[in-house]
Amino acid sequence: MQTKAVTTDDFRRSVIAVPPLCRLANGMPSKANNRRMITFLAKGGITAFLYGGNANAYHLTNDELAAMLDQIIEAAPARAWVAPSIGPDFGKARDQIALIRDRRFPTAMLLPSSGPLTTKGVTEGVRRLTDVFGAPLLLYLKSEDYLTVEEVRRLISDGMVCGVKYAIWRQSALIDDYLREIVESCGAERIISGMGERPAIDHWRGFGIRGFTSGSVCIAPRLSMAMLAAMNAGRFAEAEQIRARFLELEQLRDERSQIGVLHTAVAAARIADTGPLTPLLSAIDDAETLSRISAVTETLSRLESARSDGPQLAAT
Repeated sequence: MQTKAVTTDDFRRSVIAVPPLCRLANGMPSKANNRRMITFLAKGGITAFLYGGNANAYHLTNDELAAMLDQIIEAAPARAWVAPSIGPDFGKARDQIALIRDRRFPTAMLLPSSGPLTTKGVTEGVRRLTDVFGAPLLLYLKSEDYLTVEEVRRLISDGMVCGVKYAIWRQSALIDDYLREIVESCGAERIISGMGERPAIDHWRGFGIRGFTSGSVCIAPRLSMAMLAAMNAGRFAEAEQIRARFLELEQLRDERSQIGVLHTAVAAARIADTGPLTPLLSAIDDAETLSRISAVTETLSRLESARSDGPQLAAT
């Protein structure tokens, strides 16, 4: 695992995978299955891993976080950069910093809070957490009222923030004045398109954003990396064709549960046994949704296999 400071090149050289956290029946992270997940992604060309929402990091205990961190360190390829998440509340984030700092992770992402906050308070919280961590954090923007553009700019220019995962939903990804102001003020190189393949092309062409995160990459990493390669080469018609392959799964995640559907899909594809979901989430258990997950996962797995020189990994 890479321990040197994260650079903007790290945001661009690979699709940034946002995997689920595989768990044992007792809820603790599963060493064997988290290794399977990482190995599968690495074989598909992935060199960047972000453990955030899809890992349900919002609800991790410190014991669960510590176990997850150790498993990631052991399983991650030497050249990969990996970022865990902290928070979302300040007290929890402050307590988690030591676990991450002591294991020499180059950064961590601060999860967005839905609790009471002000933009000035968030700015002060980021500064305090960064001071304790001794390295800049990743920001996760999901709403405009979390931070002003000027506050984001200052955090970046002061070395408090190394990147911004931008995940504010718009009817049209190209029509986004807040994002445009952030890019103009902070530079596109520090911004990561944070909502999967769906808006990545528009963010690339409309705003100059060159990195994107993905959950669906956990089913088809070579396919997602092919989309990134096509965009890098300016072959946007090809990138659009590849992107279309992911939309059915992404739509299902939007309709039913972003985390739950991906958690189930990884298991359905026999990539890894993801195990139970932690409360306050519940497993996907209705027959219709399970059938749809199975069908779309089968399609993506078949497309992935067509790009692979070897067989799919099977969970045991």
